[in-house]
Amino acid sequence: MPIFKNPNFDFLKWRWPAVGLSCLIIAAGAAMTALQGGLALGIDFSGGTIVIVQFDEPVTEDQVRGAVGDAAGESVVQQYGDADSNEIMIRLPQSDDPEEGTSLEEGANAVVAALEESPIGGFTVIGQELVGPVIGEELQRRGVNAFVFAMLGILVYVAFRFRFSFAVGAIIAVVHDILVTLSMLTFFGFDLSLAVVAAMLTITGYSVNDSIVVFDRVRENLRRMRRDAFDKLVNASINQTLSRTIITSGTTAFAVLALFLFGGEVLRGFAFTMLVGVLSGTYSTIFIAAAAAIVISERRAARRLQAAPAAAASSSTGSKPKRRRGKSPRARARA
Repeated sequence: MPIFKNPNFDFLKWRWPAVGLSCLIIAAGAAMTALQGGLALGIDFSGGTIVIVQFDEPVTEDQVRGAVGDAAGESVVQQYGDADSNEIMIRLPQSDDPEEGTSLEEGANAVVAALEESPIGGFTVIGQELVGPVIGEELQRRGVNAFVFAMLGILVYVAFRFRFSFAVGAIIAVVHDILVTLSMLTFFGFDLSLAVVAAMLTITGYSVNDSIVVFDRVRENLRRMRRDAFDKLVNASINQTLSRTIITSGTTAFAVLALFLFGGEVLRGFAFTMLVGVLSGTYSTIFIAAAAAIVISERRAARRLQAAPAAAASSSTGSKPKRRRGKSPRARARA
């Protein structure tokens, strides 16, 4: 059942303000990332030790940081889960010791021993994770390769199935979604983990699927609206698929929001990434992908128009004039 009956919103009227807003968010995220010294990598990529402790009584991060300060060195202590769960995550950086596994295990044991000797109170270790630097580097390389191959596959498929300008627009929209998502992760203090990378790859497919629906309608309208301008045709296609876009994106966003609110701390980064990606993917399909496809198509059409007079002039100057055939002497004699 359609939400709108014959919608006729002028989305492309706001394409350049939308592009400006996206550039502002991405620039702010890049600046904040630079000030922090790079993306906050999770233990999956950076390596190290994570110890999750649940205390019997409410404690503050400063209390735990003071208790494990001497044993943990440059550790990161932060609240884990809900505030009333009394759970604290203690993250230790990776060691340069050649015996990585032994060093990581010793760091976790030192943290537990320091907490036992402190006057904080009773606690229980509910989680512990050890990742060496070699595994972290391998995971980084595989994550980058997965993203690059996904981009190449999308470019080839959309260019073969539709137009090359559509393929470039879809890739620009996907890159936009990834950069906006990374910026939002930086703003809200989420680490880049394997779950977040999995969510980004899911966002890639989701965003391209949304763009393909619009591009498919554009291809259908090219046969029926040949006399209309291309930007008007694209705007009509967006309006025709608007109900489908809202229903699909809305149901997905509600499901991911429920996962973010009730899925627990382990799934919070994944759910947040998916939520931002779904909203950004819908936004980029309407404004970014369509705007890029229109700009590229108009430039290619302008180049063809400029090349046509030059080609006609060169063909006319290069061809020899045809000789007119006169009457033969016998024919003139008969006349």
